[in-house]
Formats: sequence, C-alpha cells, structure tokens
Amino acid sequence: MRADWEVVIGLETHAQLATKSKIFSGSSTRFGALPNVQASAIDLALPGVLPVLNAGAVECAIKFGLAVGAKVAERSIFARKNYFYPDLPKGYQISQYEIPVVQGGSVTIHVDGVDKTVQLTRAHLEEDAGKSLHEDYHGMSGIDLNRAGTPLLEIVTEPDMRSSAEAVAYAKALHSLVVWLGICDGNMQEGSFRCDANVSVRPKGRKEFGTRCEIKNLNSFRFLEQAIEHEITRQIDLIEDGGRVVQETRLYDPDRNETRSMRSKEDAMDYRYFPDPDLLPLEITADAVARVRAGMPELPQAMRARFEAQYGLPAYDAATLTASRGLAGYFEAAVAAFGGDAKLVSNWVMGDLLGRLHEADLGADAAPVTPAMLGGLLKRIADGTISGKIAKEVFATLWVEGGSADTVIEAKGLRQISDSGAIEKIVDEVLAANPKSVEEFRAGKDKAFNALVGQAMKASRGKANPTQVNEILKRKLAG
Repeated sequence: MRADWEVVIGLETHAQLATKSKIFSGSSTRFGALPNVQASAIDLALPGVLPVLNAGAVECAIKFGLAVGAKVAERSIFARKNYFYPDLPKGYQISQYEIPVVQGGSVTIHVDGVDKTVQLTRAHLEEDAGKSLHEDYHGMSGIDLNRAGTPLLEIVTEPDMRSSAEAVAYAKALHSLVVWLGICDGNMQEGSFRCDANVSVRPKGRKEFGTRCEIKNLNSFRFLEQAIEHEITRQIDLIEDGGRVVQETRLYDPDRNETRSMRSKEDAMDYRYFPDPDLLPLEITADAVARVRAGMPELPQAMRARFEAQYGLPAYDAATLTASRGLAGYFEAAVAAFGGDAKLVSNWVMGDLLGRLHEADLGADAAPVTPAMLGGLLKRIADGTISGKIAKEVFATLWVEGGSADTVIEAKGLRQISDSGAIEKIVDEVLAANPKSVEEFRAGKDKAFNALVGQAMKASRGKANPTQVNEILKRKLAG
C-alpha cells in the first residue's frame, strides 16, 4: 500500500453453529439435502407458527464468549431486522441488536513476528436466510429455504486491523478457535464460516475514519486478502482522482479480481430493529455459565504454554502443534506411545506427518499412521534398530500399507547393522576403493570425509549404524 495512506479494517464473521437443528425450529441443519426438504412451517413463516430457541445454540455462544474473555450477558434480547428479499420468508431476520449475548472480548494474532490484539465489539445469535438459485433457471430464480433458520453467531470486531495480512491472520485465528471449541465445523466451501470486510482508507496521521465499504460473503482466506487489497487500491485511486468513496455494499469477483457495487450500505435505522414479540428475553444464569465453563476444552494459548513447560518444546513447535485440537491430540498420544523424547515426536509430527497430511488433504484424526504406530516407529529409532533415514522408508510404508514398524522392518530386512566387525569390514572396503578421497581428507578437505561416510552407507544399503560408521572411519583415517 502507498506510504501516505492508512487502511482501516473491521470484520464481521458468520460462524454456523454446530447444532443438529435450527435456531428456532426442529428442522435439520445437514448440508447437501435436496432444495426445501429441510424447511419446516416455522422456517417457511406460515401463519400462526412461533419460534422456540435452541438451547444448544446458546451454549455455543457462551463457549465462545468464555474463550475470548468477553462478558456473557445475563440478559439479552432478540430483535427483528426488517428487510425484504426473496429468500427471507418472514420479511425480517431474527437477530440481536441492542443487547447481544456476547459483549467485548479479544483475539490475539501474530503477524510479521509481532503479536497484536484485535478487540471484539460483540457476538450475537441470529438465523440465516435461505438461498437464491440463479443457475439452470432460464430468466428466473429459484429459492431454497433449507438454510433459512440455520443458527449463526455473528462475530464483530472493532476497526483494529491495518492491513490485509492482519485481517487474514485474524480470520484464521478465529476460524481455528471456533473449530477448536467444537461450535462450528469451519467448512468455508459449504458456507459454515464466511466473512464480511469493512474497508476504508484515510491519509496517514488523520484520526477520522474514511467512508467504509462492506465486501460481503468472502468464503476463503485467499479471497479475503485479494478483495481487501483490490478495495484499498480502488478507494485510494478514486480519492486521488478527485472522487469520493460512497458507503455501499460490494461483492468480490475472484475471476476478475475486482469488487463491484451491490447496493447502498444500510445503517441500523434502515432495518427498523425492534424487540421480537414472539421471543422472551434470553436469560443466562451464573450456574449455566459455570456448567459450560466446566466442559470447556483446554484453549490453544494455554496448551501452547503447557507444551513448552511440560515437554520442553520451542515456542515454534508448540504453536504449530496447537494449530488444531486434532493435531495437538495426535502429538500427545504419540508422546505417550513412544515414552521418550517429546522433541523427536514433535519433529516427526511437524515434518513427515504434516507433509503427508497436506498432500492428502487430511486432518490428523484421519492419518493412516496412528499415534501408536508412530510411537512404535520412534522406539526403533531410539533403540538403534533402524536409522532415521530408514525410519522414513518405514513411515512411508506404514502410510500406504498400515501394520506396525516391527512388521515392516522384519519383512523388508531393514534392521540396522550395529555389529562393529561388519561395519569395520565395510569401511575397509570403502577406504580401499576411494584412495583419492582419503588423500583429500588427510590434506584437510572435510567434504571428503562426508563422501566416505556416504559411500559406506551406500555399501550397507543404508543399514549401517551412522554413528558407528563415523567413529570407525575417524579412527581408521587417523591411523
């Protein structure tokens, strides 16, 4: 971004709550059903129907509030947000306005080696709208109301972010947190987690905010970054050319990498909020909060600190391993199965395991090599049965074929040669066959020693104990 301008960004994120039924009806929230088969009389807004609040959605909101250090309101109110759109059957959306269930809180992000705290304004419960279908309808649109009434937690930040990198870091941290808590599956392709970005620019040093534009329904971190970058450039160019930014809602087109106007941006008064007369105020007792708190999982930040203290891991390892509950659980289970150095486990989890998981697009819970299998493999490294290099071959076999490290080692004849007499014979043959490398080493060229080690390992087909090879070679060359 140009040095004489500053960007101001706030995010509104809709996290679909992981309840089996909708927020005000018993209809299923399962994704992928045929259009309109999961829309009940309440979702369709038929005359005489009344909403009933889903207690599971409230529990999800409490969990989130506790996790971000927010105030969980003892009393909050549901309101009607009035607007007219074909996929909104009632002509209004049930949401929360003046008194949300979660108030304040913060999320810490890490950008360019620096920690930054993003303050939250609020998080409130609301229902989702349906979906308009424009494809395969020649000159018409279809309406699918399966999503109507799906429970959402809308999480709103203060305008604290100053770059697209910070916005993406926040979105990723928030995504990780709601998945960690188990309150949202985080599936962005299915619309379970989507962001609206409020973007404005102002000359460097000015305190007053510029006019903001809201970019709606960004369902990938890459699109979020690209949309913000484009909008920053658009607003600065517009102002520098003598124009002015109009407050509006915009959509991002990833194919053309541009934002385009959707409609003028409404203010709260345009929605004519008022308390929903069909729903009593939501009252949450201290006992209810205490029950939810007792069932909360260990949070990522606390787990990172524990991994450093309990296992002696570097901060980088602890942060990587706690990126998801699944990966953290895998690591701890592997440590228990191995019973040895936790740093060795960390190295394998962050290296070979994560590499394979990324290639296969799998979570740690679905890894073909289980924590017990990895622990068994590491035991054979620790007791000298195999070398680290051979262990990688064993791991690759376990990933494809399953079984145990011991079975693979025996079946493929991979047991490490630790007999000093056998290794000495190999070394003697290597020295005899490579007189030039011997001369170069004795002339002070250290690389020649590594070449001789490589030849010895090659002659043993990788089975010789590397430590013993090094020791015997040094002794022979010194003689």
